[in-house]
Amino acid sequence: MNRFFIADLHLDSAEPQKLFALQAVLANAVKLDCEIYILGDLVETWIGDDDDCAFADKLRETLRVPSQRVPLYLMHGNRDFLFGQTFASDVGAKILDDPTVIEIDGERVMLSHGDVYCTSDLPYQEIRTKFRSADWQQSFLSKTLDERRHLAATMRMQSKEAVAEKSENITDVVEDAIVESLQSYDCRTMIHGHTHRPGQHRMGNGYTRYVLGDWGRCGWQIYATPQIRLECFPV
Repeated sequence: MNRFFIADLHLDSAEPQKLFALQAVLANAVKLDCEIYILGDLVETWIGDDDDCAFADKLRETLRVPSQRVPLYLMHGNRDFLFGQTFASDVGAKILDDPTVIEIDGERVMLSHGDVYCTSDLPYQEIRTKFRSADWQQSFLSKTLDERRHLAATMRMQSKEAVAEKSENITDVVEDAIVESLQSYDCRTMIHGHTHRPGQHRMGNGYTRYVLGDWGRCGWQIYATPQIRLECFPV
């Protein structure tokens, strides 16, 4: 089975060209008979599966089309950790644990969004733990849609300000943490996103990580057919 990977699209209603680009790459993945893996941060924010705005409906429609032909998998990122089973059912997707291990060309490969390995950024890890907790999510989702939209916009602004004050080495993954995780799952290769630093990184001793970039001036994708290749394309 061929496989297709993307991450960090950060879709929202302000940049409709990204949604059009997503429709195009998904259609091509279907044409190549690829399982589709979206490894987090598909959207800039997600306020809950009951979001009824036009953008949310268009997103559901965009994902529902390929899922009728090939398997579609979603992994939570730090922007869309509120994707729930209702959304997954609406679009015909399966939500993956982070990390998840699959097999590519006979090799065990670990998939992750990647943010859990930014272990030097302790304030971020504290916030990540808070937002992933059942209590915080239940409290947030109990608010009205308008309240959630306002809170999400405020949190997004605060996040941008916090990232701007941090050095690049703080916000990048710690490779020792990745190697430790790879060893614990008996893998030598990882595919992840989050850092917006695309490339193929050899970490020594046969360990490799492929990093998907964010969708800005160009988009990034990985095809495994079965060889793994990282590509950029115009958005």
